[in-house]
Amino acid sequence: MEIKTVTIENPDNLNLILGHSHFIKTVEDIFEAMVNGVAGAKFGIAFCEASDKCLVRYTGTDRELIELAKKNAYTLSAGHSFIIFMKDMYPINVLNAIKAVPEVCRIYCATANPVEIIIAETEQGRGILGVVDGFASKGIETEKDVDARKGLLRAIGYKQ
Repeated sequence: MEIKTVTIENPDNLNLILGHSHFIKTVEDIFEAMVNGVAGAKFGIAFCEASDKCLVRYTGTDRELIELAKKNAYTLSAGHSFIIFMKDMYPINVLNAIKAVPEVCRIYCATANPVEIIIAETEQGRGILGVVDGFASKGIETEKDVDARKGLLRAIGYKQ
């Protein structure tokens, strides 16, 4: 077995969701969760099929995001993983709906941070062991940081 890291290509620091599922209809059901969760949602989904033809399956509403998802999924090539890139929305808007999709087994991360995926590769194939989401902590927030956090949440409409 070989342990590798794969860096997710995300040149515009878009929000993404990386997960694991179990069936070919994953892309269609996640598509429905996305469009039902956010009107006019802009996204691309790609899913690594892990049996039969072992293709990267894909769909979405935005051609550039679909292409980015396809490219990253193929680079991962990790059995039954999926990746969603989104624009003008946040994972919080759709995360519970995606977790409720019957095929979804787990979510590895939902972020706009740089992401590295830790992959195990065997003779059979590849699997995701974990993710590195962003950077290491640099300290403990101060009262000024608390005020800034609360201000940001209110400025973007998540608190009143």
